[in-house]
Amino acid sequence: MPYLKSDALPDTPAGARFRAALARPGILHLPGAQNGMAALQAKAAGFDALYLSGAAMTASMGLPDLGIITVDEVAFFIRQITRATGLPLLVDGDTGYGEALNVMHMVRTFEDAGAGAVHLEDQLLPKKCGHLNDKKLAAPQDMATKVAAAARATRHLVVIARTDAAASEGIDGAVARAQLYVEAGADAIFPEALSSVEMFREVRARLPGVKLLANMTEFGRTPMLTAQQFEELGYDMVIWPVSSLRVANKAQERLYAALRRDGATQAMIPEMQTRAELYDLIGLSAFEALDQSIAQSVVPDWERGTSVA
Repeated sequence: MPYLKSDALPDTPAGARFRAALARPGILHLPGAQNGMAALQAKAAGFDALYLSGAAMTASMGLPDLGIITVDEVAFFIRQITRATGLPLLVDGDTGYGEALNVMHMVRTFEDAGAGAVHLEDQLLPKKCGHLNDKKLAAPQDMATKVAAAARATRHLVVIARTDAAASEGIDGAVARAQLYVEAGADAIFPEALSSVEMFREVRARLPGVKLLANMTEFGRTPMLTAQQFEELGYDMVIWPVSSLRVANKAQERLYAALRRDGATQAMIPEMQTRAELYDLIGLSAFEALDQSIAQSVVPDWERGTSVA
């Protein structure tokens, strides 16, 4: 909790902390967290870095993932996650919310909100989930211009370039784009919607020395692989973008069905987080103790002309 001295947010910029996490041995695990509560639960489970998915974020707002939200709306989610946990956060920057100047504005806004890294994608609006069909791609040089703008604007933010080219241009097209984006200043590459282990292996072999991010989303084109398997394939980061939202949504669906059916929630009690568990996770007692220590009521001692606690 950022208000508690013993749990204050780190002084080191989030981008530097993200780079340090990426430099450690082994693959960097980045579970998706769509809000502050999910982020706290991920931290409690032992994760030391997180991912904010555009798909999970918009779905939590009741909207489709079509690039229709704004930079400031994303910044709201960044602030609540980083304020709650202090962990370095990779953020889905979609297409950058416009062209080069818009990308620069996005980078500075995300940095100010507390993000440690961002990824940009080479789709055209209206953008789609990377595992859907008929995605329209920007010209490679246009995307490279955005990457260069992001790299120029960053003070510490890690810039990751995502390419959705594998589905329409094959591995050759995806690799050629990735090389161009690295030359433009990308710190890492996110080859989206690879559909086989062989594709992951080939991209790794053809981009030696480049940091690579794998996307392990359920119900998509990518086969179900573990973090260990991605590490053995030579990948440096793996995200599970929408998993937490999917589990939470399914649980809420069961709750509302039971409530509608029974007119009561008793059947769902075993699946609920208890009041004590919730208060412990959000640090209620620590906040109350802090409040009492700095805002203790003082009663005037009228006869002596002084104040006593």
